[in-house]
Amino acid sequence: MIRAVIFDFDGVLANSEPLHFRAFRDVLATRGITLSERAYYERYLGFDDVGAFQAISHDAGAPFDGKTITALVAEKAGHLEALEREGSVLFPGARDAVMRMAAFGPIAIASGALRGEIERVLVREQLAAMFPVIVAAEDTPSSKPDPAPYRLAVERLGHHAGITLAPEECVAVEDSRWGLVSARDAGLHTIGITHSYPAEELQSAADSLIAHLDQLDAHLLHRL
Repeated sequence: MIRAVIFDFDGVLANSEPLHFRAFRDVLATRGITLSERAYYERYLGFDDVGAFQAISHDAGAPFDGKTITALVAEKAGHLEALEREGSVLFPGARDAVMRMAAFGPIAIASGALRGEIERVLVREQLAAMFPVIVAAEDTPSSKPDPAPYRLAVERLGHHAGITLAPEECVAVEDSRWGLVSARDAGLHTIGITHSYPAEELQSAADSLIAHLDQLDAHLLHRL
């Protein structure tokens, strides 16, 4: 029986992947590296910021050192914040889906994004109070597809709700294969949403697939 729902953030609730791409692209251009949109989505979307800069620079044949990556992460965060001011970044149906799932049971976020980026959007969209538990990039030594983010999210969510919560009593909502694998390997049920990738790229790691957040409801959870 599903008792709790854990959302990925970018690509599930927030339509911010295009903004992340633009921020990565612009910052990397100042270091002489060209990042294409296709390469970002095919190879780097599943990384947190540190991992993405490490992988991109390695693939470009000029690996960045730790100091440079720290500076790039800060620069990219500044670019992203500026881009977010252009308007709401929530996907259609995101607000209602959050409300439905919060009425169903405890909810949380497990994301590879920085905590400040997640909280900034939630505060702007007046959803911060809905998420008592957020596992962000800074909270685990390994990011998705490692199961650590989801394991920690289940632990913290159970503690906050004052219940013993098992991974198999939780479902993750993810837009990428990396995220689905992370959740599956942590023992959670998985729902893939085709915001970022077609169904055929998600189905091997998803227990169920949806095309729109309007489809995320109690009936779907009971079927799991």
